[in-house]
Amino acid sequence: MAGRGDYLPRIADDQLKELLAVLPAISIEGPRAVGKTRTALRYANTVYDLDNPDVLEEVHADPNLLSRGIPPILIDEWQRYPPSWDIVRRAVDRDFSPGRFILTGSSRPSISPAHSGAGRIVTLRMWTTTLAERLQHRQTMPSVSLGALLSGDHPDVSGDTDLSVEDYAREVLAGGFPGWWNVEGRGRSLLLDGYVHRLSEHDFPLAGHRVGNPAALRRWLTAYAAAVSTTASYESIRGAATSGEGDKPAKTTTLAYRDTLEAMWVLDPLPAWLPVGSHLSRLKRSPKHHLADTALAGRLLNISFDMLMGGGSATYRGMPPGSRDRLGSFFESLVAHDLRVYAQACDARVFHMRTWNDQREVDIVVEYEGRVIPVEVKPGTEVTRQNTRHIRWLRDRLGPGVIDAMVVTTGDRAYRDDDGIAIVPAALLTP
Repeated sequence: MAGRGDYLPRIADDQLKELLAVLPAISIEGPRAVGKTRTALRYANTVYDLDNPDVLEEVHADPNLLSRGIPPILIDEWQRYPPSWDIVRRAVDRDFSPGRFILTGSSRPSISPAHSGAGRIVTLRMWTTTLAERLQHRQTMPSVSLGALLSGDHPDVSGDTDLSVEDYAREVLAGGFPGWWNVEGRGRSLLLDGYVHRLSEHDFPLAGHRVGNPAALRRWLTAYAAAVSTTASYESIRGAATSGEGDKPAKTTTLAYRDTLEAMWVLDPLPAWLPVGSHLSRLKRSPKHHLADTALAGRLLNISFDMLMGGGSATYRGMPPGSRDRLGSFFESLVAHDLRVYAQACDARVFHMRTWNDQREVDIVVEYEGRVIPVEVKPGTEVTRQNTRHIRWLRDRLGPGVIDAMVVTTGDRAYRDDDGIAIVPAALLTP
C-alpha cells in the first residue's frame, strides 16, 4: 500500500491531463478529502491556496493576482473567494489557450459568481477512491473494462480475484478517503467523527448556513445513512431523525440540510433513469440515497465488521425494516460509487430504475449515447436466473437499446452466464 508521502495514481489523472491539453480552465469538484488538491498539484506550476488566510488576504487586496503566474495556475478552494470564478472566466475570454487554470472546490460558494462560466470553465468531478484505485497494491488486477462493455462488442469476460466477502465488508467500512489508508481502528473512527463535526462547525457556515443544533444535523445524517441504497422518502428520513422524545426536526431545517450537503457532495443521490423516447412508462422519479463514501455511512450508524456480516439488529431506529440487509445496501452503494467514477471516464452516466408499482427494479443503469447497461448488485458468489430476472425483462423490453448486461458480485471469478450476462466481481471492474 502506498505510504503517507506517496501518490497513488487516480483515474481522474488521465482525464485532467486530457482536458488541460485542449481546454483553458478545469474546475475539479467533489467533497473534502477526496484528493482534489493533491491531484491538481501534480499539474500546476503556480498555486494560490485560498484556505491559507495570508494568501486569501493578498487576493482580497489584489484580486487579479489569481491570473498571474506560470500556467497551469491552481486556485485551491476557490469558493473561499467567489469572485475568483469570474476572474478566471474573464481571463479565458481574453485568452482561450489550453491549460491555463485549475480550480478546486469542496462546496458551492454562498455567493454565486456573476456568470456561470459555461463555455469557459469545464467541470471534472472527483470521488473518493474506487476499489480499482485502492487495490493497486494487491495481486488482483482489474480485468473487466466498463468501456469495453459499452463498446457493444460483447467482449469476453474473465479474470480471478482473491477478495472474499469479508474483504469487501472491510473495504466498505474502511472507505476510500485517500489520506486515511494507513489509519485503522479508533484513529479512523476519530477521523470520520471529525469529518462530520467539521460539516456543522466549518463547512455549513462557509456555505452561508449556521447550524444551530449540530446534534440534530448528525441525527438527520444518521437517518439518511440508514436509508443508503433505498428510495425512502425524505419525510421518512425526517421522521427517523428524532432524539427519542418526538422532537422531529422542522421540514424547512431538513431541506436546508439536504440542499447544503448536496452542494458539498456529501450527499450523492443516484438519480432515477427517465429515458426519453422509450416505450417504458410509469417509472419512479425518486433518487436512490448514497453518501460520499460508505465509511461515512458505517461510522454514522456505528456499524462494526461483525454487525455488517450479519450480527445485531438490521434496522435503524425509526426506519422501516425494508427487505435489504446492511451488507447488501452498503455493497450496492460501494458499487454505485465505483461505477460513477468509471462511467465518467467513459463519458457515460449512471442512474437507477424502479417501476411505479415496485414490481421491477434495476439497481444501476449505465447510459451511454442513448443505450444502456443494466446492472444488478449481489453480495454473494452464486448468481441464478432469479437474480437476473429484472435485467432480462429490461433487455426484452428495450432490445437493441441494451448494449450489454452485468451482475456485480463478491465472487472470485468473472464470466458470462448462459444468458450472456456478465458476472463480475467488484474488484475486477475498471474503466
